[in-house]
Amino acid sequence: MERKKKTGTFHASRIEDYCMIGDCETAALVSREGSIDWLCWPTFSSGACFAALLGTRGHGYWQIAPAGKVKATRRQYGAHTLVLETTFETEDGEVCLTDFMPPRERHSHVVRIVRGLRGRVAMQMDLAIRFDYGRTIPWVTSKGHELRAIAGDDMVTLRTKVRLRGADMMTRGRFTVRKGETVSFTMTNSSSLEKAPAVLPVEKALARTQRFWKQWSGKNKYRGPYAEAVERSLMTLKALTYRPAGGIVAAVTTSLPEKIGGPRNWDYRYCWLRDTAFTLLILIHAGYVEEAVEWRKWLLRAVAGAPDQVQIMYGIRGERQIVEWEAGWLPGYEGSRPVRIGNAAVEQFQLDVFGEVVAALSRTPEAEDEIRVSASSLQGALANHLCDVWNEPDEGIWEVRGGARHFTHSKVMAWVALDRAIKHHEHYGRHGDVMRWKKNREMIHREVCRKGFDKKLNSFVQSYGSKQLDAACLLIGMVGFLPPDDPRVIGTVEVIEKRLMKDGLVERYDTRKTKDGLRGGEGAFLACSFWMVTSLWLIGRKADAKAMFERLLALRNDVGLLSEEYDTVGERMLGNFPQALSHIALLQSAFALSGLWKPEPSVKTKGL
Repeated sequence: MERKKKTGTFHASRIEDYCMIGDCETAALVSREGSIDWLCWPTFSSGACFAALLGTRGHGYWQIAPAGKVKATRRQYGAHTLVLETTFETEDGEVCLTDFMPPRERHSHVVRIVRGLRGRVAMQMDLAIRFDYGRTIPWVTSKGHELRAIAGDDMVTLRTKVRLRGADMMTRGRFTVRKGETVSFTMTNSSSLEKAPAVLPVEKALARTQRFWKQWSGKNKYRGPYAEAVERSLMTLKALTYRPAGGIVAAVTTSLPEKIGGPRNWDYRYCWLRDTAFTLLILIHAGYVEEAVEWRKWLLRAVAGAPDQVQIMYGIRGERQIVEWEAGWLPGYEGSRPVRIGNAAVEQFQLDVFGEVVAALSRTPEAEDEIRVSASSLQGALANHLCDVWNEPDEGIWEVRGGARHFTHSKVMAWVALDRAIKHHEHYGRHGDVMRWKKNREMIHREVCRKGFDKKLNSFVQSYGSKQLDAACLLIGMVGFLPPDDPRVIGTVEVIEKRLMKDGLVERYDTRKTKDGLRGGEGAFLACSFWMVTSLWLIGRKADAKAMFERLLALRNDVGLLSEEYDTVGERMLGNFPQALSHIALLQSAFALSGLWKPEPSVKTKGL
């Protein structure tokens, strides 16, 4: 359904009206109207062949839906799977559209099956393939039950028994489904330099996909009151994992805005060390040792040898070159420009990532001992490097583009890196300059408590000398820098609750007062809101924590997915989707409220 805006005609649905299907190498977003509006092929960070999410129908989409008026729509994932089931009810009957991507073998497929449930329903398929993020119209040919779209090396093959016709640079087909009947569509990505891929047996592919996800979800060891939310979030993280290498993308989209019409639009189809390290800790808690080991291998390959060359993010295979540019032909989601491809934050110095990575490595499973030894060596190299650079300013966790500062959270995470490296090396008897690490750990602790805490505010602040608050400071009690019952931790939680919470959700910081190099505001940050839940729980306000957690769970869409942010005024999701960090923070809160997670014990520092 196209919607008129001041800047033109846009096709995309509200962000919360999308579901994700994926094959653990890429993913597609399917709207409530049965339209696939976003798909990058063959991988998460490849060019999109359906980009209507960021523009119009002319930028590529694939819709299968009733031809007439729809009375009601219901959606769900099949039990314990990533197989999407959308049921359309019309005056004439009812049909179920099943969408999935089989775990990849040689080629990547999108399979769509229409099943008649009741009566007789007239259906329509509309297809516009546009390679290169909606820019390139392919050459389309058809023969029998097969359609091919080719542009350069890119080729997409569609197979269906529905009779198709071309019109207005699109492909259309009308068909009718009666109760008990099934009509299928299979779209396959491949190189135009190769032979067309073999025909995919649809029902066997469905059974294989269901079996894959059920077996994976069956490994989940969480047993608590939030089992449904935990399972769906874990499966979302699995779907965001690039299976061949083990890296985890922050989201499957680029440039979904943090405020409608604003410029805070970023490409999240890469692997942030921070996000993947958080994910590793959650996976270990849930019992997914294999994924944790694969992530560690990805990290060791990506980081390579020199700690002073560690980047905050990498490509899905560990690529280091991530160039940011703008797709000027795309009008953006509801006119939110620019549409960015790539991410210039890769060049930033963010001190906190060392803490997340070292903390994750210290919890790495002990399987494959030779890998653990390599991880210990990396820990030691990072700790030595931190002793040289922790007192330098950085761009911080929020990747501000307004200049480097001495961010309090960054210093705390530098402390975490040294603390975990010390404990790890002492436990395993590794060789390392532990005395130097301990000296610097104490220096950081003293400096943060002296320069990062404002006595008048009774709170830790965003950066040294600042009066601004930052929700990242909620992590101070969660990472063991200070015990949760420390008055400064309690004060920080309560002041952030009072000043950064709007309509029950937490903002990262006050964008009106913080010079972050960007204009315009943003929505409430969902990960920060979950951090508040966990913090309230840790400081003993358990009833408040549970109540807030329930409110946050209610913000998920009808299939349990979350974006990056939420607009409390417009009551809608904002930012890239689905967002790994939001689901990671949800999981951490669920484990904490279930009594299955506690922060690392804090280390006492004299006089503080």
